[in-house]
Amino acid sequence: MPDDGDLVEVHFHGTLDDGSVFDTSRGRRARVFVIGRGQLLPAFEAALRPLRPGERTTLRLGPAEAYGPVNPGAIYSVPRAEAPAGAEPGDQVQLTDGRPATITAVEGDTVTVDANHPLAGRVLNFEIELVSCTPTTR
Repeated sequence: MPDDGDLVEVHFHGTLDDGSVFDTSRGRRARVFVIGRGQLLPAFEAALRPLRPGERTTLRLGPAEAYGPVNPGAIYSVPRAEAPAGAEPGDQVQLTDGRPATITAVEGDTVTVDANHPLAGRVLNFEIELVSCTPTTR
């Protein structure tokens, strides 16, 4: 069972409530993480801890356990002149403070950007398999 500092290999399949896939390791190599280093959502990591290699579990996370609620204060309208040339809805940009954002609308002389995490406000469903766990020296 994984403990802090252990190297784990994990297969997972993440879906939204409508069934759309937001991330998966299916058809690819298992993802590798170190337990206790903040690389995973805390609830995802907690779901791994009781597993032994080869065991599977499912997990459903509400927004508070995942990427939080949508913060209306993280949605900005800026003059088109301040946006990258040719900006289109769906484009990823970096704000002046370094945060990533998504352009959600381009209307007239205004561009709307959303600095919320793309999965903010969403319920996340996971199928998880612990492939391996390599303990650290304790």
